[in-house]
Amino acid sequence: MQENIEHIIKNCKKVAVVGLSPDESKPSHYVSKCLQEHGFEIFPIYPKELMLFDKLAVPSLEDINEKVDLVLMFRKGEFADELLPIVKKKGIKNFWLQLGITNERVKEECKKAGIYFVQDRCMKIELEKRACI
Repeated sequence: MQENIEHIIKNCKKVAVVGLSPDESKPSHYVSKCLQEHGFEIFPIYPKELMLFDKLAVPSLEDINEKVDLVLMFRKGEFADELLPIVKKKGIKNFWLQLGITNERVKEECKKAGIYFVQDRCMKIELEKRACI
């Protein structure tokens, strides 16, 4: 898994954040803020139309019209089953389930599809460990 993390940190700058909350106390918000402050472009996915991180939030990954490098998910693990077909369709090669979120079936499917996959890890913590920020 370490090589997946290293690859993502070095190569992914456009991040679609699924479940990005406007509530500043929520992990999805402060992790995204940290990423943006360190050069990552955030694409917010949130059910209500509002501006988050200088972009209009969209309700679904399917609604992002730009190429993204990574899907960072802050939803329950089962939701990864719904996201994976969209990740594949859009040709996204990196899928990260945030700390506390897992899905073994999606992990295996990503491996078969050549998609870098990380689960149950915090991207902010992983950046800090590597002294990237």
